Amino acid sequence: MIARGCHRPPEAPESVDLTPSGAYDELFVEGNSGSVDLMVNRRGFSVSVLVAIALSVSAFAQKKDDKNDKKQTDEQKREIQAVVKLADDAAAGQPAANDLGVAWAHEDFMKAQGNKQYAPFTVTIDPTKVTAGTVTFYWRAVSKSAPPSAPAADAKDTKKDDKKATPKRPEYAYEDVGFVPVTPGQTAALRITRSLTVPAGPYDVYVAVKEPTSPAKNAPPAKAAVIKQTVTVPDFWNGELTTSSVIIAQRIDPLPAPLTSQQQAERPYALGGLEIVPVTELKMPKKAELQTFMIIYNPKTDSMNKPDVTVEYNFYAKASGAEKFFNKTTPQALNAQTLPPQFDVSAGHQLQAGQGVPLASFPEGDYRLEIIVTDKIAQKSLTRDVNFTVSGS
Repeated sequence: MIARGCHRPPEAPESVDLTPSGAYDELFVEGNSGSVDLMVNRRGFSVSVLVAIALSVSAFAQKKDDKNDKKQTDEQKREIQAVVKLADDAAAGQPAANDLGVAWAHEDFMKAQGNKQYAPFTVTIDPTKVTAGTVTFYWRAVSKSAPPSAPAADAKDTKKDDKKATPKRPEYAYEDVGFVPVTPGQTAALRITRSLTVPAGPYDVYVAVKEPTSPAKNAPPAKAAVIKQTVTVPDFWNGELTTSSVIIAQRIDPLPAPLTSQQQAERPYALGGLEIVPVTELKMPKKAELQTFMIIYNPKTDSMNKPDVTVEYNFYAKASGAEKFFNKTTPQALNAQTLPPQFDVSAGHQLQAGQGVPLASFPEGDYRLEIIVTDKIAQKSLTRDVNFTVSGS
């Protein structure tokens, strides 16, 4: 059985209840899933992958053991209320500040439980603009296809006994908040990676970041930023052959031990027994290796619940608006002969593919990696493309 968890951010004022609406940050594992070791092929590197992938989520609950903890929690409440208001104002069309140079960097999509999709994402912060050691980080996904939330009732229409009742906040497809340590003054952009779990469809994702408000009199306003990113979440539950995002990795590391719930929330690319460190800039030096990782969904199976899938990797060099075939690797066969004997699609075991290709032999320039996934049983295929650049350093 897969443990299921639900985010609950630090206790906020009653008017800012941030408990997500039944969102479970878990990759899809159906039925009794057991662990199956599957090798991800890569040149010069291999890692054992747990097919039974489960993501637990973070509970940011804070203990209030003494007055200092209580004071800290009260401060967090105020910061949460302030950062949520920043997102509310931006969603209402008010101009949004970006004092911290926040930018959306990347997102990926995978299958989650309950007809939902799991979307880890990364934003960056300009370190030269950060002065505090911690920021409040809030994110919200608003469906672009769902009907708008009903407006609050007019005060004249409410009963006298209800005058002091707290207005109900709108329900969003997903929202969460956390307190993130940051290091001012570093040269590389500060990266914050989190996730959301939503049904398929288009969304506006609001990310609000705020430094703590100074208690000093006449202190300047705290630096803050709000950005909006529109994402279209694919449907992995329609029964058709498809794949997760093709994730390009700096590294794929085995995890020596399970993560705590808070570590998992802060490291959403930790998938079962491995952790992917994703690449967001696809300009790579010749000394690097192009490592790909993806999950193949909804393959047809034989009488033994085994798929028969081939994955091809073809590289094309791009120049002057044209492409020329450059090279290819040996196709990857995922079938009854190559998969572990206990691999069973009906038990929820997930079909994973990936390769690592050293770039030393690639001349500097622009390339397209064409990945062709062929389901031999269903007689269907699909193509995924990865555009990247090879540089000299």
